[in-house]
Amino acid sequence: MHILLIEDDLDLGNALQAALRAEGHSSEWLRRLCDAPLRLDEGSHDAVLLDQNLPDGDGHELLTRWRRQGSSLPVIVITARASLGARLAGFDGGADDYVVKPFDMPELIARLRSVLRRSAQQASDEWQLGPLSIEPRRRVVRRDGRELALSPREYQLLLELARERGGVVAKHALAQRMEPLGEPMELGALEVHIANLRRKIGPERIVTLRGVGYWLECS
Repeated sequence: MHILLIEDDLDLGNALQAALRAEGHSSEWLRRLCDAPLRLDEGSHDAVLLDQNLPDGDGHELLTRWRRQGSSLPVIVITARASLGARLAGFDGGADDYVVKPFDMPELIARLRSVLRRSAQQASDEWQLGPLSIEPRRRVVRRDGRELALSPREYQLLLELARERGGVVAKHALAQRMEPLGEPMELGALEVHIANLRRKIGPERIVTLRGVGYWLECS
């Protein structure tokens, strides 16, 4: 998972990035409102950790703009404003969760896992997709109860397809998700990983929409 972190505090930002790495997530860290994307690209990030009090503006206004544009990307608001009114305003503005500083890092990571599960329409830490089950926290994949030996790339690819629950993921978007911090993966390499993954989970599980992309058969 690739997380967008918008937080101006250096110590907290470093600690958050370390905690995300420990969970197996990559992250992009921005420190000012003016550096934040005006529009959230659903294919570029999986969730946002957004500080409400930034040096050059209010993160709540940015979130409100994203929601008005139709973005449904999970957003957790991080703030020092602890009043009930502030929390309600955060939720009304489109926050998926609201964490008050100071907080314990394990709590924030647990809340992030929760909003990611809801985004993927999964109620527990084990995602069930037909004969496949995925435990993102443990990075374990099973088919009909038997654990599969997937390479890191194959696991990452399966997770990205599973998040869409049967929706088509464009090839170029999938290639960028495989390399969130750099240039998109070459399409030839992507197709090799798709072929290898198909052999392990069953060729019928990944469907190709010619000229567009792939989807994971979830039934």
